[in-house]
Amino acid sequence: MADVDAYLALITSLHAGKPKFEAMIKALVEPIVAQQAVMEHLPLDFDLDQAIGVQLDEVGEWVGRTRFVKVPIANAWFTWGDATRGWGRGVWYDSRYDTPAGITRLDDDTYRTLLRAKIAANNWDGTLPSAKAALEILFPSGDTKIVVIDNQDMSITFGVAGIIPSALFIALLSQGYLPLKPEGVKANYRITTVDGPLFGWGVNNEFISGWGTGAWGAPPDYFTS
Repeated sequence: MADVDAYLALITSLHAGKPKFEAMIKALVEPIVAQQAVMEHLPLDFDLDQAIGVQLDEVGEWVGRTRFVKVPIANAWFTWGDATRGWGRGVWYDSRYDTPAGITRLDDDTYRTLLRAKIAANNWDGTLPSAKAALEILFPSGDTKIVVIDNQDMSITFGVAGIIPSALFIALLSQGYLPLKPEGVKANYRITTVDGPLFGWGVNNEFISGWGTGAWGAPPDYFTS
């Protein structure tokens, strides 16, 4: 991008070196250079990885997901003596986003992660593998694992194994902020109650395992009630 000096260098020899003329040209082009700088930076200002605050809200309008939740998310704050809301799982109270009734407005980091998953959901092709991939965006570390099971009875089960996710993300799942299911199909969520695979018969892998390894799966409200 051209700066003020680049424009001053274009002055012809007839006027070059004339202080008043150069000062006039500088006064004319400085606002243009500043406007060019703003326009050049706009893609970064509204980039999903860079946007913050109201800029991220504008990205959310394009994606189709606001940072405000329909129902306040209660019981997601950090607390002692509760494994589901302890270190790494509970949310620190922040008066900018929270009320005594619960979380009503998502912070930038949580909102950005949800928008990434919503973008994947917007491009969902209706298959179970792509639904699984969209949900996995919510847990980028890979420690929390998603398994999707078609029950062949007009219902599907989303199993969450590995590390139990934070209470906030569990609440977002339970409130349907990622509607990854065909119309008319019931979606069930089962989240491991102990870090590790879910309990299941005849399977032994990182998602589902048997006696002594797998844990019972619970619905989201088990963790947020």
